[in-house]
Amino acid sequence: MIEIRKSGERGYADHGWLKSYHTFSFADYYDPQHMQFGPLRVINEDRVAPGKGFGTHGHRDMEIISYVLEGELAHRDSMGNGSVIRPGDVQRMSAGTGVRHSEYNHATQQVTHFLQIWILPDRTGIEPSYQEQHFEAADKQGRLRLVASPDGADGSVLVHQDMRLYAGLFDGEERASLDIAPGRRAYVHVARGRVSVNGRALEAGDAARLEGEALVELSQGSGAEVLVFDLP
Repeated sequence: MIEIRKSGERGYADHGWLKSYHTFSFADYYDPQHMQFGPLRVINEDRVAPGKGFGTHGHRDMEIISYVLEGELAHRDSMGNGSVIRPGDVQRMSAGTGVRHSEYNHATQQVTHFLQIWILPDRTGIEPSYQEQHFEAADKQGRLRLVASPDGADGSVLVHQDMRLYAGLFDGEERASLDIAPGRRAYVHVARGRVSVNGRALEAGDAARLEGEALVELSQGSGAEVLVFDLP
């Protein structure tokens, strides 16, 4: 079964400095039909105005992945980490027993466009940790590049859950597929551009939930950047 959810069906919040689309119930957006998908709990598409950001706040027992599409995002946390992530970077923070952090767009004229992804961990109470990794566009062009996994395979960031996250860029005749093992499911999020998912045309912000399918097939891309989640 393949279920398509169009971009405009997501929740939306405009805080002035922050414009955010919510794939799943989040903050003031509540939708009992879209609470989570397996351990995938949050995909927020955020645009942060120049000179603005998220002040210091706390998290517990959550795997938090940040994926920058445009601009840059400065991160500081109570573990002593400080960095600036840009397109191509994947950042993972395991909140575990508790961590506080802030995220800011320090640019004076450029909006930061990024995806904030939350994964429910396979166990609670772990020690907080942080990791980031850069993935070149060439490694994602016309293929699905593993960027997050439970074992850190192939240079991916490590997440404490039996899931794998792939990123790919697709144009023209480029095609890629991903097998879905029996009993598992997949979630496809189109970050930008257009692409066909198992023969269904999707655009930026659209998504596909796949259950009981043997594989994900991506084709007919036009400036497409795609995230594919392999989930229990």
